[in-house]
Amino acid sequence: MRRNVPDRPGELELRPLSARSVVLSLLLGTHPAELPVRELTRAVERFDVGGSTLRAALSRMVAAGDLRRTDTGYRLSDRLLERQRRQDEAVEPRTRAWDGDWEMVVVTATGRGPAERAELRTRLAALRLAELREGVWLRPANLIRPLPDDLGRVAEHYTACPGRPAPEAAADLWPLDAWSARARALLDRVAREDRPAARLAAFAAVVRHLLADPVLPPALLPAGWPGPALRAAYAGYQRETARAVTARDDGGRA
Repeated sequence: MRRNVPDRPGELELRPLSARSVVLSLLLGTHPAELPVRELTRAVERFDVGGSTLRAALSRMVAAGDLRRTDTGYRLSDRLLERQRRQDEAVEPRTRAWDGDWEMVVVTATGRGPAERAELRTRLAALRLAELREGVWLRPANLIRPLPDDLGRVAEHYTACPGRPAPEAAADLWPLDAWSARARALLDRVAREDRPAARLAAFAAVVRHLLADPVLPPALLPAGWPGPALRAAYAGYQRETARAVTARDDGGRA
């Protein structure tokens, strides 16, 4: 059966982040997602981004709709504020006690083109649903999150219960061992990195991996699941970065 998280655990060749990625990483981790020019300039210097490179990146990002210019600095666009919301949920997912039920989404719309089908698949995966077979997506009903209203135009939502043991079903739907192995490799990587730019790149990879965490009930997870440890490591890094970003010229250093 096709697995629903494509990461391969050995691939930890992390490329240095571009100036654009550095700016986005800082703003995505800032609440509210806006920084004055002076603070942004000082913050990116820690990650080997110079002033002229930053100005060029900011100009391109405003033109592309990534950022909006404010009276004093820059803020994320509405599109990227939605990305920040998803990232926040990946770091602190809202869950409830699991009673054994599963939620199932069945795609009912027909006549859609390849781009529309791909976009819907991306949305369903972002909701942490896994594809059992074409057009049928499901997961344990342990997440506290509403489904988008417009999803009802193309799919129907049901409560279901697999006819086989739930741990077996979960193991077929998600490559839990592979996710766990990569999470442990990332934990090892961030613990060893001490260069600011390399740490930022490593934690950007941590966020991407957390977005792929199925957030299953504990009863369906392998022993020693590293999801909580990975979230705790990223939360600590967020606090570290926030202190560095807001540190004043007259004394604060991270």
